[in-house]
Amino acid sequence: MSATAAAPRRKAIMHAWGPDVLQALYRVAAVVLLAIVLAFLSKAFLSWGNILNVLRQASLLFLIASGLTLVILTAGLDLSVGANLGLSAGVAAAVMQATGSPVLGSLTALGCGALIGFGNGSMVAGLRIPPFIATYGMLWVCSGLTYYFMGGGAIYGFPAGFRTLGTGYLFGVPVPIYAMVGFLVIGTIITRRTTFGQDIFTIGANAVAARLSGIPVRRRLIAVYTISGAMAGLAAIVYLARVNSAEAGIGEPLLLPAIAAVLIGGTSLFGGIGSLFGTVVGALLLTLVLNGMNLLSIDANWQPFATGAIVLIALLIDTVTRRHSERRA
Repeated sequence: MSATAAAPRRKAIMHAWGPDVLQALYRVAAVVLLAIVLAFLSKAFLSWGNILNVLRQASLLFLIASGLTLVILTAGLDLSVGANLGLSAGVAAAVMQATGSPVLGSLTALGCGALIGFGNGSMVAGLRIPPFIATYGMLWVCSGLTYYFMGGGAIYGFPAGFRTLGTGYLFGVPVPIYAMVGFLVIGTIITRRTTFGQDIFTIGANAVAARLSGIPVRRRLIAVYTISGAMAGLAAIVYLARVNSAEAGIGEPLLLPAIAAVLIGGTSLFGGIGSLFGTVVGALLLTLVLNGMNLLSIDANWQPFATGAIVLIALLIDTVTRRHSERRA
């Protein structure tokens, strides 16, 4: 088939599947290719235990990155998700230790995370502070409160039933993986099949046009940042249940990987383009890279370098793709 004859066929495929779906398929292909390479380089990679470990780590990363995805879709940014997780985990651990109630502790984590997210949304939408500045300030506020609250100590030893959320299995599959799939389905339905979800994309594409068309931009932004905070609180619950301990600083290493998962998944930092499915793929791809480095005994000090390099590559691809689309438009 000639290039001239193939062009209409490519356009027909793009029209039928949509650019988001095709971009997601490209990233799935990248995950499969990376898995094949790692399988050749390490015999331990394809072991059932290692595969479940990769999926468990990716599920925690997705939970914290899913809310961040919604924020970035509105052309915003939430730099406080890691510190939010740390503070929510510390407060929830203290409540569980004092009351012995995992339910009360879990509700505390969700409430604390949502409250911090609401504060971010209020500053961004109400006071019109740039998202980077507002959430960066909140990062330091949460970090300072966590270190003061924990006092240099640690809280550990949670009920066995609570720990099931992080270390338990259901039909041979870790419980956090079910949480990842569940929130992926729910989030996809909300973003693709509801007015709220369509408003998010519209705001990210052009906030001024969204406001003029009657979309309650301020309320939507506050809601999105609140959801991001609540998802950080949920990730704090899973993290506590997994490691059985809370201490200051536990959320700090998770910020960069969460942003990386979102950007690798194809969500544009400029807003209006992306999906939660892409974020799942991004989380899997990043987790596979780090898992492969561990299996190949590569110095752990190189892992932040690899994560940063992946983020820069994703940003470069996003920028080039956006400029190309603008020229075509």
